[in-house]
Parts: sequence; structure tokens; C-alpha cells
Amino acid sequence: MVRGERIGLRAMGPDDAEALWRWNHDPEVMRWMRDGYEQNLESVARWLAERPRNSYGDVIYGIEELADSQLIGLVMLHDAEPETGVAEIDIYLGEKDYWGRGHATDAMRTMCRYGFDKMRLHKITLTVVADNVSAQHIYKKVGFVEEGRLRSCFRRDGQWHDMVTMGLLEGELR
Repeated sequence: MVRGERIGLRAMGPDDAEALWRWNHDPEVMRWMRDGYEQNLESVARWLAERPRNSYGDVIYGIEELADSQLIGLVMLHDAEPETGVAEIDIYLGEKDYWGRGHATDAMRTMCRYGFDKMRLHKITLTVVADNVSAQHIYKKVGFVEEGRLRSCFRRDGQWHDMVTMGLLEGELR
């Protein structure tokens, strides 16, 4: 387990399927995320069982609250290439009781530290819906800076939204 201050990051497996399925079907959790097509619980369990083990190019960890060992979300570094030293990060907390309590900030810091120290990345990037100001606040607190804007490329509730691209260089993590 990779430990932060409040959270631990651990490999995910088929036993986590119910939580992942539940989060992915919660409109509040998925509000600012690309949610794709609906999957049944068996498909999610199969995906977790059959997905390749974590590797340099694709690392996914469950976020576990250290005090009670509850799985509360997930974070991943993906599309990493050793030739470029760049990866993209995605995160979400599915357990809403843990929102606003510092767990997402700790998980972002912990995963970025893992990316820079263990994977020897030079840069970590992300995209976020421009209207998702709470997520942007977390990312900026960790050290991410806005690098650009993709206009009208995310649709939710019949409206188009911009996406903001952000980046964090090795040595900028706070």
C-alpha cells in the first residue's frame, strides 16, 4: 500500500466491483466525468478481474481511508510513456461522506509523488471541466497550473462546457 496522510492507495480487484458500479451510477458522483455507457455489476467485476496488472503505462489504485479501511474512490495514472516521462491522472471519490475533508487532496499528492518518485515521471497532466471549480481548487493546491482550454467539448444536461488542461512538473508538487 502506498500511504498518504489520510489515505492509502491499493490495487483494486473484483471485490471492489460493487463500490465502483455504485459510484458509476450515482449522478452526483459522475456530474463532471465522462461516464460512457452503462455497465452491469457483472461486467464491472469481470473488467476488474481481467484487466492487466498495474504497469508503467497504466496504474489504477483504490483510495482507502486509513482510519476505517473503507474504499472511498480511485485514482489512476495512464498513458505513461518512459520515452516522454509524461502521464495523465484521473481521480474521483465515490463515497460522498468523504467529500470536502481533504481525502482527494491527499490522494492527488500521494499519487503524484508516486508518479515522480517511483515511475520517474517528469510531468503529470489532467483535464477538468471548467465549471468544476472544486476539483480545480484541489489541483491548484497540489501545484497544478492551467495550461490551456478546450472549448465546448464536454456535454452535460444539454449544455456544452469547456475543459481546462492542467499540468504539474517534477519539483512543483506542494
